Amino acid sequence: MKRTLAAAVLAFSTITLTACAGFTPLYGRAGVESGLSSIETVAAEGRGGYLLREQLDDALAHRQGSPAAYKLYLSVNEQRFARGVRLDNVANRFELRMSVDWRLLDAKNGAEVHKGRTDVSVTYDSADQPYAAIAAQQDGQERAAAEAARKIQLDLATWLAGKKPA
Repeated sequence: MKRTLAAAVLAFSTITLTACAGFTPLYGRAGVESGLSSIETVAAEGRGGYLLREQLDDALAHRQGSPAAYKLYLSVNEQRFARGVRLDNVANRFELRMSVDWRLLDAKNGAEVHKGRTDVSVTYDSADQPYAAIAAQQDGQERAAAEAARKIQLDLATWLAGKKPA
């Protein structure tokens, strides 16, 4: 009984693995990982731009000191809207919208090779205590920057995966 069960499991796993023969993950393609790590991010103005650059440096795994093939320029616009209001007409819930216009330039000749716009919206609660309100707003900025960086990274990886090798 145990032998037949083991043989059935082995046969099933073999069939399952052969079904994945043509599967190539996005980051498994030649040039995508090395292409992402060769992108140098140029920080935009303000705290949101700084947070976004930090997130992108981590996500793209740029090696400091190595020559960059591309430079990523960011333009960050943040807007904050009151969304929740208490009975005394004081806002206690906010929406933070972060819009990022980005351009990817060839580091050698400065030509624009890819560009895009990424929009992110996050919400956060604001407390009555001043420090807690500042901490909540900063947390919202960090979450928005992390989400924008993830979207930009995916867009760049998709572009690099579809790019013809030189």
